[in-house]
Amino acid sequence: MLKRKIDKELIKWYQSGRDKALLLTGARQVGKTTSVREFAKNHYSHFVEINFVKFPVAKQAFDGNLDTKTIITNLSAMGLGPFVEGETLVFFDEIQECPNARTAIKFLVEEHRYDYIESGSLLGINYKPVTSYPVGYEQELKMYPLDFEEFLWSSGVADDVIATLRYCYEKEEPVPAFIHEQISQFYRQHLVVGGMPNVVKTFIESPDFGNVLTVQRSILTTYRADITNYAGKDQVLVKSIFDAIPSQLGKQDKRFILASLEKGASRRKYENPTQWLIDAGIAYYSFNTNDFALPFSATENRRLFKLYMVDTGLLSNLLLQDIQFQVLNGDIGVNKGALTENYMACSLSSKGKALHYYDKKSRHELDFIIEENNKITIIEVKSGKDYKRHASLDRAIGSFPEKIGRSIVFSPHNVERNQEVLYLPLYMSQFL
Repeated sequence: MLKRKIDKELIKWYQSGRDKALLLTGARQVGKTTSVREFAKNHYSHFVEINFVKFPVAKQAFDGNLDTKTIITNLSAMGLGPFVEGETLVFFDEIQECPNARTAIKFLVEEHRYDYIESGSLLGINYKPVTSYPVGYEQELKMYPLDFEEFLWSSGVADDVIATLRYCYEKEEPVPAFIHEQISQFYRQHLVVGGMPNVVKTFIESPDFGNVLTVQRSILTTYRADITNYAGKDQVLVKSIFDAIPSQLGKQDKRFILASLEKGASRRKYENPTQWLIDAGIAYYSFNTNDFALPFSATENRRLFKLYMVDTGLLSNLLLQDIQFQVLNGDIGVNKGALTENYMACSLSSKGKALHYYDKKSRHELDFIIEENNKITIIEVKSGKDYKRHASLDRAIGSFPEKIGRSIVFSPHNVERNQEVLYLPLYMSQFL
């Protein structure tokens, strides 16, 4: 059983009184169902799991009145239960397949006889019509693939080692050389394995990396099937965007060029299909802004953007060409640093950060800019030995000193401070 940060959030919900249903969302295969099952085992005497995909007949329990007595009676008649008041967690999995169950949550929660957790993929929850949303009766919690700290836990790295890394981050002190080398090796593994729980589990249990690639390909197949099942008339365009992400990230500027998909491609034609991937949790937008000012949303140019994949391990699988072997042996700059920049995008997104990059007339580009304490933090991602060469960063520091909170360069190298610039190992993005 993999230790996940979501476990603490589930306990917080439990301790808060459970006066709302918990809606657990996220891309497919990130571990939602497994986490709920483990949580139920430790906190409830009775657990009723209803998966509306595997057990579609359960949807009929919500075809009539939506009061607790009627619904629980119907579910019990189907052989589900037992339902013991005050001791039972009811888990509606793949709830997007039963919109009436989502509507019923309001009435079920109001009576507070049982506790409820709902779960589903983002694409289904966002695209299946619901008659009446239970506004005010749900607490939403989004789940992501394992981040690097969770990956270290799964790899058996002790808490005191992680505490040492955090101390060095906070004090801006170099990590002891031996620890830095070991953690860097784990980081390279994480780049190619990624954070999908089944992939991580396979990697830990088997020395055959071919098994990892097989599980990753299976997940990618599932994503493509979801596009077919849910994207409707836009499925061809959605697939073409999805398949183009690796090659677009393999370019020097990483910007997604619609004209590479078809001659004369318009933003209007591809905007909804691209948004579908974002809504499904499969990809992340990073929008351009050419005005170095807060808030970024006020000046972002949505016609210029980058697209990152939800999991860097899946991206490494799509890049192919034995890229995993190269990365594991230290060459993390392959494909012009596509993996390291995608890793940073995933790390920031999992912390709730909206992604933006700064680019003014293609002469002055910064990989990521985020808001911290009402100031702008600049983040540059370097995968090679020239990590101290950063003309755009230097120009920004000279032009906007009063607007900048921190200027950070993430690279494979150890912690170092050089006047305004803080150099950090890539694996320390988890502490931002």
